Amino acid sequence: MQIRNGSLLSSLRAVGQRSLHNASKAVNSGKKVAGALSRSPLVQLINKQLNSSSPLPIPTSMKTVKDERQNTAELESESVGNSSEPLTAEEQLQQEQLAKELAFKRAPINWIPAAVLIATPIAAAVITPWYLATHEVSKPVWITFGAVAIWTGMSITTGYHRLMSHRTYKAHPAVRNFFLLGATLAVQGSAFDWCSGHRTHHRHVDDPMDDPYSAKRGFWFSHIGWMLKNYPSGNFDYKNIPDLTKDKVLQIQHKYYGLWVVATNVGLIGAIGWLIGDVWGTLLLAGLVRLVINHHFTFFINSLCHMFGTRPYTDTNTARDNFLLAIPTWGEGYHNYHHFFQYDYRNGVKWWQYDPTKWLIAALAKVGLASDLRTVDNMTIKHAEVNMMFKRAQKKIEKIIDEQGLITDSNLPRSLQNFSDRVHFEYQLFNDTVKEWQALKAKAMQLKKNEFAERLHEADEALKDQYHMIEKRILKHNHNLKQAFKEISFKTA
Repeated sequence: MQIRNGSLLSSLRAVGQRSLHNASKAVNSGKKVAGALSRSPLVQLINKQLNSSSPLPIPTSMKTVKDERQNTAELESESVGNSSEPLTAEEQLQQEQLAKELAFKRAPINWIPAAVLIATPIAAAVITPWYLATHEVSKPVWITFGAVAIWTGMSITTGYHRLMSHRTYKAHPAVRNFFLLGATLAVQGSAFDWCSGHRTHHRHVDDPMDDPYSAKRGFWFSHIGWMLKNYPSGNFDYKNIPDLTKDKVLQIQHKYYGLWVVATNVGLIGAIGWLIGDVWGTLLLAGLVRLVINHHFTFFINSLCHMFGTRPYTDTNTARDNFLLAIPTWGEGYHNYHHFFQYDYRNGVKWWQYDPTKWLIAALAKVGLASDLRTVDNMTIKHAEVNMMFKRAQKKIEKIIDEQGLITDSNLPRSLQNFSDRVHFEYQLFNDTVKEWQALKAKAMQLKKNEFAERLHEADEALKDQYHMIEKRILKHNHNLKQAFKEISFKTA
């Protein structure tokens, strides 16, 4: 469309005139507003202060954010100046504890373990009932499920735990690698991660900051929560496993752990399923369901075995002996004994205690596939038991005597009053026995130091009778205490 030049000029002239008229109106309005403001009390006060030499005092309610920041900066500078004074050891410890606790609260999610540990039980709970209701599972599949469950469970207890973490015995390379493969199937981390974390657990047991799965942080944390986030206590540097980091096979397992997990849990289990004619059923039961069960049976040791059970050997930590938990964990339920005597290949130290892992290691030693089985001598074990019995007796006595050691209630049964006297008397005899035992051990060490290596057994033989006498006396103390407890119907453990 075309526009003529005359009409264009007249249009532009009209627009210019309207703009000048609007601008003059805006100026007049501005003058009126300025005049009104100049007559306001606040502006008059400001003008007055500007003309005087003193600055205008700003009300507290009118302080700006900038003023507050300046005040904060001044306070911080004062605190920095004061912090130049050296902190006491207690203050430094408090600061370190606060920093650790803050790191715990800010710990990021450990995505891969969290996904596995949350998804696998949900998948097993959803798929398994449907599969069992709609498919017939053959006997070979159930046998495979049981066999793989035993293999993986005992590979953790016999391999990762008692062999690699605590070095309670030595195993033939074939046995060691068999357990390593089974432990990989269990999907509980590489040998480096598992063993480093476990040694840290024993070193810092129950410490809320340094124990990777401290029971002091509650059931959920010690059972599974410690793996769901990257907590500071779960970051292992492997400095405490130099014996394992030198092993070439373990290096390969650690480096390619993810591949090995998939190869064993999918490839190996799937191959077994193909051989017995039911791949999917085998993958579900011997793979997924078995994995979830093994996980939580192992996790019960970290959680429930630090909460429920007896403490016949030590009360210095929360670990308990629990026969019921020993059944699904292949003997690991005798946890109080294990935490006090961690280098013993036995957890269930009594002959009648259910500990298949102990029996398997002993059987391997019989056929020459295991050696150097480490044990704690009976006298040391009995000493720990008797000492704990005295502790329990003392707690019982504290309830019936005052600060002067006198019976507070004359109406108490005579048996309970006699119990106090009997325990005190027995404890004095027990201390004398312990002193003799310690002196005998020192004498044995000195004899061995002075004798030639080929005559060490002679030093042991020379003191054998004395050891036997002291052992009989400790057993007698144990018997007397049990009798005393029985008379007042009080449990000894």
